[in-house]
Amino acid sequence: MSKAQDPFYIVKEEIQESIDKLQSTFHQWERIRPDNEQRVRLTKELFTNCESIEWQVDELDKAISVAARDPSLYGIDEVELENRRRWTSSARTQVGNLKKAVVAGKENGNSASAMHRELMRLPDRSNMYTVEDNDEFISSESDRQMLLIRQQDEELDELSANVERIGGVGLTIHEELLAQEKIIDDLGNEMDSTTNRLDFVQKKVAMVMKKASATGQCMMISFLL
Repeated sequence: MSKAQDPFYIVKEEIQESIDKLQSTFHQWERIRPDNEQRVRLTKELFTNCESIEWQVDELDKAISVAARDPSLYGIDEVELENRRRWTSSARTQVGNLKKAVVAGKENGNSASAMHRELMRLPDRSNMYTVEDNDEFISSESDRQMLLIRQQDEELDELSANVERIGGVGLTIHEELLAQEKIIDDLGNEMDSTTNRLDFVQKKVAMVMKKASATGQCMMISFLL
């Protein structure tokens, strides 16, 4: 089975794309101030995506464990199994390190945000807003919040679709493994039956040859030829 058709590599590619997207979101998260609401939203998104990828990697590990019971049945060897285990371990480490970085950044951001809020409480008489300015600010802020909520909904829908697709691929892998196992069992039963019939025929021929005279044996050999 080629890598393009191997269910493991299909799932691996899906997970790697999710990890790449996760790292891109993390780099975007790093560039945003800790007290910014968009960073709060991205923090939740990062944690959700990390949990989803970790679940997918765990499911892939389970499939590897099933294949490890009889590698020849699935057309792979120990070297390939080790490569697959090494990749899942690397993927889990990448996601774990990124999650730790987000947690650390979140804790530091909370301290910085608290300090920023205290500073914002001090009155600034040099820059007083009029009522019209406040109304305009509130309106633009509301529009921005609606846009962020819409973007978050779209990203959550996309994440949900990815999770469903991965689940479908995992189910396909499971069904394929069961089907291959049944084919192997049927082939083994057929070979046993054929071997028994062949032994029976050989015994019959040997018995006939033993009972026949020399002339009869020569005639039988000539007939068979």
